[in-house]
Amino acid sequence: MGRKPLSGADREHGRRLGRLIAAVRIERQQSASDLARESRVALDTVRSLENGRVAMPAFLTVARLAGALGLSLDELNARAAGDGSPGKRRAW
Repeated sequence: MGRKPLSGADREHGRRLGRLIAAVRIERQQSASDLARESRVALDTVRSLENGRVAMPAFLTVARLAGALGLSLDELNARAAGDGSPGKRRAW
């Protein structure tokens, strides 16, 4: 059974998620390398996500990054949804 194709909205959500992770990391004056080490996520994965090359990251990746950034998954998802509403959820 294959994965269903991503919608344009899902791809855009993934890009916003990556930009948000980069913005929070920079706000915390943390390097991508430090975030990768703290979250136990490969540096290349962090960079790919922040640069919008990963449209739908794995749940564990997002959970580890959120934890390392001090954000809950709900907060990260709501902020990436663009309206701040925790009610708008997307499947990772």
